[in-house]
Amino acid sequence: MNWTPDRPLQVAIVGSGPSGFYAAEALLKQKDVPVRVDMFDRLPTPFGLVRGGVAPDHQKIKNVVMVYEKVAAMPGFRFFGNVHLGRDVSAAELRKHYDHVVYAVGNESDRKLGIPGEDLQGSHSATEFVGWYNGHPDHRERAFDLSVERAAVVGIGNVAMDVTRILAEDPERLAKTDIADYALQALRKSRVREIWLLGRRGPAQAAYSPAEIEEIGELESAELVVRPDELVLDEVSKAETSDPTVKKNVDYVADVARRAEGSKAKKVRLRFCVSPVELIGEGGRVSAMKIEKNELVPDGKGGVKAKGTGRFETIPVGLVFRSVGYRGIPIPDVAFDEKIGHIPNTAGRVKPGEYVVGWAKRGPSGLIGTNRADSVATVQAMLEDARAQAARPDVARDARAVPDLLASKKLRYVTFQDWKRLDRLELERGAKAGKIREKFTTVAEMLSALESAATPA
Repeated sequence: MNWTPDRPLQVAIVGSGPSGFYAAEALLKQKDVPVRVDMFDRLPTPFGLVRGGVAPDHQKIKNVVMVYEKVAAMPGFRFFGNVHLGRDVSAAELRKHYDHVVYAVGNESDRKLGIPGEDLQGSHSATEFVGWYNGHPDHRERAFDLSVERAAVVGIGNVAMDVTRILAEDPERLAKTDIADYALQALRKSRVREIWLLGRRGPAQAAYSPAEIEEIGELESAELVVRPDELVLDEVSKAETSDPTVKKNVDYVADVARRAEGSKAKKVRLRFCVSPVELIGEGGRVSAMKIEKNELVPDGKGGVKAKGTGRFETIPVGLVFRSVGYRGIPIPDVAFDEKIGHIPNTAGRVKPGEYVVGWAKRGPSGLIGTNRADSVATVQAMLEDARAQAARPDVARDARAVPDLLASKKLRYVTFQDWKRLDRLELERGAKAGKIREKFTTVAEMLSALESAATPA
């Protein structure tokens, strides 16, 4: 190893969500190897799903960005926002300018249901809806027909809970959050009164957290309705309740089932052991969903899987959101496994000089905090490799090399100082509107705001 302060290990991290920042933190806090970290993001704004995925009524979760702000202030860290790997710069260019490249790109796409009618109007991914109400530039122009009275959310993980809660909540309780203003206005006009929340397995296998399902049950605007006959547990599921979280989930929905219909205007109908088998259309739009009742059978791994029984039911719905899993999007010239939907790796190692963290490494699992240990493990593997590696003479040592490369491409990259200006402007806009924050929701808006802020009055 011959890394020195004059020739530090130079690392590019692609993606500025939690896993990317935790990787940067682990690299910059260790003292064994001098290191410089450049973080890239295709958007001008950092923080990934903390900004674009966490629900607007979950502001406490967003406080984690204070940790990332401290990382960004550490010596040796730079942020290059509005730089898209595969479009603005190539993987080969990153390899040329850095000793190691870390992919922290998450899973930006979703899995399909694979059923007839899935492409009808009114059928959407949960990803689109979440991005829409959070003001994500990718989904700013999406349109959802909220004039229908019934909607279905397929899947019962935490993202499905968020989608359901936003649909069922009184919009005025969201008005002071950082929800996108256009989404708030649309939700104020919503006629959705009944939301079917569909899980293919039983309450013991539900992927939501106790806090998320309890939030649905405690809404003042909507009643959570559960059918007692769908709460009967098989022997494997009974054994799974030895896990305190599983038991809490099972006990909670059992308690809800005893409440019956209730009197609130909106209903969230949580169904277990059902799978959609067809979306039925009328005039090119979703008008109903055919579901099949499942039974749980051993999966050969000590758990259970859902098996169709041949008993069907049709529910009238005009809007469908699928939340059945996520997958990565391939990056040109970067390894990708189409079957598993993320970057293939061994303990975070992709190939010499290339590493992966977060969902791009392990698939869509865990909460925000889960990414810290995952990123630390990858960084430890990287540092182990670096200690046995000589500094490459062909990696440019000049700190201006990358800014000069981007300037030569006429790219308007966004620094972390630029982001702090945007952050301040969004907070000021929010204060004027009586909200926590009013986000800029297009890249053009963001860049224009920065230009205006830089121009003397």
